[in-house]
Amino acid sequence: MDAADDHPPGPAPGPAPGPGRRWRQRTVHADGVDLAVHETGDPDAPPVVLVHGYPDTHRLWFPVARRLAEDLRVVVYDTRGQGLSLTDAPDTSFALPHLAADLMAVLDEVSPDRPAHVVGHDWGSVQAWEAVCEPGAERRVASFTSISGPNLDHVADWVRRTLRHPSPGGLAGVVGQAVSSSYVPFLVSSLAPPVLRVAGGRDMVSGLRYYRGNLGGAARRPRERRTSVPVLQLALTRDPFIREGSLTASDPWCEDLRRRHLAAGHWAPRTHPEAVADEVRAHVVDVEGRLGGPPS
Repeated sequence: MDAADDHPPGPAPGPAPGPGRRWRQRTVHADGVDLAVHETGDPDAPPVVLVHGYPDTHRLWFPVARRLAEDLRVVVYDTRGQGLSLTDAPDTSFALPHLAADLMAVLDEVSPDRPAHVVGHDWGSVQAWEAVCEPGAERRVASFTSISGPNLDHVADWVRRTLRHPSPGGLAGVVGQAVSSSYVPFLVSSLAPPVLRVAGGRDMVSGLRYYRGNLGGAARRPRERRTSVPVLQLALTRDPFIREGSLTASDPWCEDLRRRHLAAGHWAPRTHPEAVADEVRAHVVDVEGRLGGPPS
């Protein structure tokens, strides 16, 4: 396992778009919060919205955005409570329906006339799963690329099914994911804010509301969450936090799901940006071809 794959990234180096390109900035008024949104690339190209996770900001995507901006319209934003999208909203305002509403507000603002392609990493992927499983999501989301962030309802359903009908392989998968998620009880505890305030930064403490708003209560009761949006899962084989079982849990709930394995760790958008950009671009081109859109 590469050491560089196993720690959160620091500030992204250098300007993102590349020669001759600039960031265009705007504010999107979403579900009780103002979201800082940044855009680059060809404004007439297919739009791709990149959603970061914890404890990151939109800067996580700079290495990937630099590559995608060569032939796509790239949009990044700071999710609520992170980066420039500051809010003192309580934990309940970070529940997945609010986060999905934020994403839809960004899509409505930056691409009102055509469906956009969405890429999510970590909690960015978790909240994008919530959005693409909403009724009618296929009219707003052309495709979804999921990186290191499963659908929590799919995972909860997988765990329940496995425990009802146990098998050695199934139980090993559930136990493996439980071990990989063993840090969660600390993050939802009262100890996390003071410890991370010293050891981490503001975004690390603020982002705890993602965990407390969605994982802090009793075991999740899975909802039926289906989607017809074409999904690409990038399965990172060196990710210490997400196991294969939590990814395959989505198979029964998606009409169109493909899975590609990358030999990378959790922060692949930083450590392997070229590979991530290539996979995202290929997925976008494939779906645009099926939609009859212009070739990229």
